[in-house]
Amino acid sequence: MIEAVGLTKRYGAKTAVHNLSFQVRPGTVTGFLGPNGSGKSTTMRMILGLDQPTAGHVTIGGHPFRELPNAPRQVGALLDAKAVHGGRSARNHLLSLAQLSGIPARRVDEVLGVVGLQEVAKRRSKGFSLGMGQRLGIAAALLGDPQVLLFDEPVNGLDPEGILWVRNLMKQLAAEGRTVFVSSHLMSEMALTADHLIVIGRGQLLADMPITAFISHNSADFARVRTPGTDPAQREKLTAALTEAGGQVMSEPDGALRVLGLPLPRISDVAHEADVRLWELSPHQASLEEAYMRMTQGAVDYRSTDDQKAGLQPAMPPGYALPPVVPEVPQQGWYAPPPPGQNPYAAAPAAAPAQPAPPAPQPPAAPPVPQAPAGPAAPTKPEDAR
Repeated sequence: MIEAVGLTKRYGAKTAVHNLSFQVRPGTVTGFLGPNGSGKSTTMRMILGLDQPTAGHVTIGGHPFRELPNAPRQVGALLDAKAVHGGRSARNHLLSLAQLSGIPARRVDEVLGVVGLQEVAKRRSKGFSLGMGQRLGIAAALLGDPQVLLFDEPVNGLDPEGILWVRNLMKQLAAEGRTVFVSSHLMSEMALTADHLIVIGRGQLLADMPITAFISHNSADFARVRTPGTDPAQREKLTAALTEAGGQVMSEPDGALRVLGLPLPRISDVAHEADVRLWELSPHQASLEEAYMRMTQGAVDYRSTDDQKAGLQPAMPPGYALPPVVPEVPQQGWYAPPPPGQNPYAAAPAAAPAQPAPPAPQPPAAPPVPQAPAGPAAPTKPEDAR
């Protein structure tokens, strides 16, 4: 189990983590969420003893990481997939880590098979893609068969098959009773993987609860209702009836109604009593992304703005106007290319006989240029003048 108590980290005048306390329990996949710059990476570095806390402490199994005997056999981590010597092959990289921790060499081949890199085990890691580097980093974390695992963005650069593999791997490790702590920005993937969430913003704890409770607490479920589009009066009639029954009704851009505060059976009864036909009555449950955005909207440090292009355009001179847009005229006489092996000229249809073009009007003849009167030729060289 990972336990942080009053964890604080300052870098000069900036406080990256402030009074952070939480527990990561075994047997579940715990997601670690937060906006960019919220202190997630700093927290994970303090857990692994890479950064010293300014105040507070964090322990793994009741001991600081630096005091764990043979820590790689107890804790595995992937913080940076690029932390590999590019000149080493995948197998030699893992073999060097195994020898430092007293892990038998056969374990190297086992984890290479687990992550699917056995066929490229002898290739230098500098030629690996981002996804292959992620797999190598996961293999290094699994090398000591640890009971505690930390992963920072483990699916970054993986294809859909790799993402599914990581998801199943996390669940399998947690089902074996291990402590799995995963940081990610992919809300859709975290919703399918994590059982518990720890959310921080600007270095402070925002939520520590099961994922289902987090979504329910930070979102509002609603019903989507649609009436026949050919009769606007029915829509207005249903809106008035639902409002009178205690519901909150909002219009959506496509003409449907969003109803809050009333269960679906009650909405159906109100519509029946008002003699209004329904073309749609469906429940809508908020996603993890919607709940996360609602909670963290006030803790985002790097927020984009609209791209104002007006100030970048050069000023046009007075009286200048853009040239009119001439519509493109499709080319005439174009035919699809023939199948391979056929003569393109034989396949083309015969062309109609060409009609002689009318003679173009000739411009008027220019007036003759007057010639200068004949005279003695000018000398071209000084000696000719003598």
